[in-house]
Amino acid sequence: MNLDPKLMEIIRCPDDHGTLEPVGEELVCQTCGLAYPVRDDIPVLLVDEARKPA
Repeated sequence: MNLDPKLMEIIRCPDDHGTLEPVGEELVCQTCGLAYPVRDDIPVLLVDEARKPA
C-alpha cells in the first residue's frame, strides 16, 4: 500500500471520525476498529464496505 502521508493526515473514519492506521492492505480505525479496504492505492471509506472488528 502506497498512500501519501499528507492524505493520511486528513482522512478519518466515516463512522466515528477516528484516526485510521494502515494495517496490511486495510486502514483500521483506532477508535471503533472498522477496517476499510484499500484497492489500487485508493482508500474505500464506505461503512458498508468496511470489515467489522472480530
